[in-house]
Amino acid sequence: QVQLVESGGGLVQPGGSLRLSCTASGSIFGIYAMGWYRQAPGKQRELVAAITAGGTTTYSDSMKGRFTISRNNAKNTVYLQMNSLKPEDTAVYSCNTATSRGIYWGQGTQVTVSS
Repeated sequence: QVQLVESGGGLVQPGGSLRLSCTASGSIFGIYAMGWYRQAPGKQRELVAAITAGGTTTYSDSMKGRFTISRNNAKNTVYLQMNSLKPEDTAVYSCNTATSRGIYWGQGTQVTVSS
């Protein structure tokens, strides 16, 4: 099995920045892609960004230009750099990976943007 652990969440003021990390461990056989999703209270979970094993990145329109996803393949770690944060970005951010043996999710890390 694959375990995903997120870190880096917290409280930040509007306009501030945070960097989230997600590390995969366990029985890993071929990671196709890793990504970040978020879910705010009362809302559906939505894609934030994703990156394939080949390095292709995808962003939702609301995050494009503010968020950057990157990956350290040797460490099986994906990062999400979040800049110019807005209160609307407040949510639980969860890491996701698609592997040759299935799809896995982390427990999530809380990001709160508030003054």
